[in-house]
Amino acid sequence: MLAVRQALRRSHAVASLSAYLTNFPAQKGFGNSCPTHIATSASAHAVGDSTRTGSLDLFDRQLKRAHRNRAALLQTADDPLLVAVTEALLDRLEDCKRTFPTVAVLGGAGNVVTSRLTNGRAGITKVLQMDISPGMLQKDQALAQASARRSAQNKPEVHFIEGDEESLPFKAGSIDLIVSCLSCHWVNDLPGMLQQCRRALKPDGLFLAAMFGGDTLHELRVSCNLAEEELQGGVSQRVSPLAQVRDCGSLLTVGGFNIPAVDVDDITIHYKDFQGVVNHLRALGESNAVRTKQPLMRKATAQRAAAIYKERFEDQDSSTLPATFQVLYMTGWAPHASQQQPARRGSATVSFEDLQDALKEQSDKAGNPK
Repeated sequence: MLAVRQALRRSHAVASLSAYLTNFPAQKGFGNSCPTHIATSASAHAVGDSTRTGSLDLFDRQLKRAHRNRAALLQTADDPLLVAVTEALLDRLEDCKRTFPTVAVLGGAGNVVTSRLTNGRAGITKVLQMDISPGMLQKDQALAQASARRSAQNKPEVHFIEGDEESLPFKAGSIDLIVSCLSCHWVNDLPGMLQQCRRALKPDGLFLAAMFGGDTLHELRVSCNLAEEELQGGVSQRVSPLAQVRDCGSLLTVGGFNIPAVDVDDITIHYKDFQGVVNHLRALGESNAVRTKQPLMRKATAQRAAAIYKERFEDQDSSTLPATFQVLYMTGWAPHASQQQPARRGSATVSFEDLQDALKEQSDKAGNPK
């Protein structure tokens, strides 16, 4: 009977996923304690194939998969940075009046996101959690099963999918909400990925994303650059290039989203020492994955970088080293007829010149009351 129940559970999961995924040739690791399993999408087998994303090939996706596999062994479930970014991102759901029955969660802080989509939040009943890393998915599945046994919370049906953000496996118009928390900054063709997200969303579907911005880890960047320039006479790219705030609105527009919104927040984490910064980045899976091979930093250079970091940035009150993470939050909606539309060109009844004159007259009256 147990074998029959497991076979039925597998059959139900496959049928359930077929409505959302274009192709998933192999399934593995079906859970017994809660409705979760891991599916391998076709995109997972194409990791590192830059031909599918055009000529952009800045990041080594195979290396990033290895980084995340390692992070699965090091990362804690309550990492303060992941929790802070996830909660700030999901707070945007509280401003939405509509519900999102089916949500796709892409990489990054996937488990932290999924664990906060309980008790019917935003009307969510099904979660498709995708990651490039099989190790991270296995860890997240185990955490989900343990949580289901401990808690009586109303939890959505969760499916774990091994896949690549650069080649999303979702069918067009099948998803109500896509959440990408701290994974977009490692995507080679970000405009292409956003276009895929928009196609996967149903009309009036919502896209939420958080990614690290260009001022992230400026303390580490400065310290490494100064140390290398001082001891080696040149500078290597030790910190990955990241998007700027000014780029995000254009990215959403190019991706085909309506009502784009972008905002930024700086989160500062304090560490005991320089090695603590490096260890945390490894646990986050945020080690440098730029495809251009960089020479390993010499021991003397690393020691000098640590000294510069302490000299320039140490918090004197706490004797800790701060590291700044600039987080860019993006919101966009898949087009729908019910959304607010811009006015027809030429339909304005007041010119900017008239408006400027009226404001000037109002300002003059305020400055010279009778």
